[in-house]
Amino acid sequence: MIRVLIAEDMHMVRGALVALLQLEPDITVVAEVDDGDQVVPAALEHRPNIAVLDINLPGTDGLTAAGVLHELLPSCGTLMLTSLGKPGMLKRALLMRVSGFLLKDAPPEQLAGAIRKVAAGERVVDPELVLSAWDHTQSPLTARETEVLQLAAQGAQVSEVARALSLSGGTVRNYLTTIVSKLNARNRVDAIRIAQEAGWLF
Repeated sequence: MIRVLIAEDMHMVRGALVALLQLEPDITVVAEVDDGDQVVPAALEHRPNIAVLDINLPGTDGLTAAGVLHELLPSCGTLMLTSLGKPGMLKRALLMRVSGFLLKDAPPEQLAGAIRKVAAGERVVDPELVLSAWDHTQSPLTARETEVLQLAAQGAQVSEVARALSLSGGTVRNYLTTIVSKLNARNRVDAIRIAQEAGWLF
């Protein structure tokens, strides 16, 4: 029997996933959580074979939780679910050594099949995501520019970004001006949107 943990913050979606998997004769859901901070404690308590994680969980995001799980419970495979097939997310997921990556709009039977493959030690990646990653263009932003924009995307003000990165406020503003220019954006908010849609921010 394959023991599964489900982490999904949308209650109806989580309920549907649990109901779907409980119909499978060789799969049992041993834990379900709605917050990323609960993933690791629940996994350590229930010892699932597979953790099915939504990427955009409140608290600790799904990819970060997957990375911690890999360290603390290496016997537990991780299968990521997302409604946004960003190529940059796939790259980060592979770096975190996740076992699988599926889009939420995939046919329901694909989830059970993916869980079985991951349980057998295989890696599963949605083919559409692989194709989009293949066509993915590299970010024109430097590592530092990406850090600045990432903090801005999280709602940090110029002074907070400066403090976090040990920079002056003027330097941060210069970075933001350069970023907006490089991305051909109208303003900082537009630059964040462009970078997120391209998968350059996580």
